[in-house]
Parts: sequence; C-alpha cells; structure tokens
Amino acid sequence: MTAEAKTPARSKPRIRDADATKARILKAALNEFARNGFGGARVDVIAEKADANKRMLYHYFGSKEDLFQTVLENAYIDIRDAEQKLALDHLPPKEALARLVRFTWEYYLKHPEFITLVNSENLHRAKHLKKSEIVKIYSRRFVSMVDTILERGVASGDFRSGIDPVQLNITIAAIGYYYLTNRFTGSIIFERDLMAKEALEERLRFNIDTIMRLVCT
Repeated sequence: MTAEAKTPARSKPRIRDADATKARILKAALNEFARNGFGGARVDVIAEKADANKRMLYHYFGSKEDLFQTVLENAYIDIRDAEQKLALDHLPPKEALARLVRFTWEYYLKHPEFITLVNSENLHRAKHLKKSEIVKIYSRRFVSMVDTILERGVASGDFRSGIDPVQLNITIAAIGYYYLTNRFTGSIIFERDLMAKEALEERLRFNIDTIMRLVCT
C-alpha cells in the first residue's frame, strides 16, 4: 500500500523532466534550423545545446525531419495565434486592416527566425508542410479572419468588392518579407541603410498606404 502511494509521486518528476527536455530540444532546434536551415542543421548540435543526447531526441521526435516539422508547425501556430489575439473584428474595417499590416511587419522584425524557417522550407518545396494538417487548419482560420474584414469593409463602403483574401494576405506578407530578406543586398544596391530606424518606420508607412490604396474605394 505504501509503495502504491509513492508511485504517482515518483512519476510526476519524470513527466516534468520529459516536458522540460522536449522544450529544451525544441528551443535548441529552432535556433539551429533558423541559423543553418533544415539541410545544414545538425542533430548532434541540437542535442548538445539542449543538454540532451541524440537518443532522447529521436525518442521524443522520431527523426530530424519530424523535429523540423514540429518546429515549423510551432512557428506558424505562433504567428496565427498572435493574429487572432489582435481581435480585429472589434475594430472598424480600415483600422483593422491597417493593424494587421502593422502587426505583420512588426512580427517579422521581432521574429527573424520565422522568415528563415520559411525560406528553408521553400528550398525543400514545402515537403514538411505538406504533411501538416494543423498548419492548414490555422491558415484557413486566418484567411477567414481576413475575409471577414474585407466583407465588413465592403458593407461599410470603405473597401471595393471582389478582393481575394488569400491574394491580399500574400501581398501583405510579401511587402514586408521581401524587404527584410533582401535587406543586405538592398542596402548596397540602393545606397541606404534599410534597417535604420527611420527607414523601417518609412517602410511601415509605405506598406500600410500601399494596402489601403489597393483595397479602398
């Protein structure tokens, strides 16, 4: 009876230890994949940075590909969750859309690892995302949110009709994504520091103005 009473107490630390180990592996994997891409990332480096070993990593995540897919899914889920928390349905359509454009730009600046992960996945022709049902679910929810903003804007007379929410989202992402992924070459070609504070503020204003001119009546 005494032994049975002690069993749950012994299992709880194991559960906590397992969760902590998984969290360390995911954090180390995010850093390694973001720095070197899927192809260049090394499992032994991830294990070392996570204070774990490769056996544990494979036990929890199966393979390097499965680990990358988990990291990639978490990255997409994070931005989609953050977008939902903006509560844009409570804002007037024009304000809601401007807020989304601003958020997207600021998220890319704060999370450069997201851009690097997406770049790496595109180099591999999205073979990991193809297997991810959860990313599809979150993406559909996001498209629905943008579509709702557009429908409200049409109803209020602020937005023109017939705008595809998917095309709009691609444009919002592209005008920030391209700027940041080409910031080094762009700074040389255009002979200005594209990452200077003033340049970033100017770019944000340009992004918002561009999207508004695209959708407004």
